[in-house]
Amino acid sequence: MCLGIPGQVIELLEGYGNQLALVDVAGVHRKINVGLLDDGPLEPGTWVLIHMGFALERVDAAGAEQALGGLELMGQPREPQAGTSQAAVEG
Repeated sequence: MCLGIPGQVIELLEGYGNQLALVDVAGVHRKINVGLLDDGPLEPGTWVLIHMGFALERVDAAGAEQALGGLELMGQPREPQAGTSQAAVEG
């Protein structure tokens, strides 16, 4: 299992064998390698899932939103279970 971060393609970068794109990841622009995507050319606006600087999969806007929601859930603290003290949950 890998952690995929959703990003939206802004533009393909010239050179680099057509394998680099500028992608918006949560408001931050990153250069991402898109050479592993083999299902046709990328267009600006396309959503991709990124792992370790590589776009691994194209997704639609709903898939990107679902991935982002999962990431947000991972960042939230766990709720203590009934009968468990907060100190036990925190370790």
